[in-house]
Amino acid sequence: MENNNIPIRKTIRHEDQKKKIINRLNRMEGQIKGIKKMIGEDRYCDDVLIQLSAIDKSIKSLENVIIENHIQECVLNNIERGNLEIIDEVIQLFRRFSS
Repeated sequence: MENNNIPIRKTIRHEDQKKKIINRLNRMEGQIKGIKKMIGEDRYCDDVLIQLSAIDKSIKSLENVIIENHIQECVLNNIERGNLEIIDEVIQLFRRFSS
């Protein structure tokens, strides 16, 4: 299936990878619900900001896991198939995440 003539790409992840990622996302979801509760309880700004910082670190950690998997699997597979355009994609990813 295509959207605006752009093919939809997929990454096939091993079940253990999916489980780890979903567990991390579930923890982040719990952290966000905790912050919503803190706001509803008029908790002190410093306490809320500390929790937001923890979520930020969790997101960055998950980003790193996904980037590592992407390079080890997707990028390597593309290079082995002769698709060197993947290198430009990786450069763009690093530019996006370094801003």
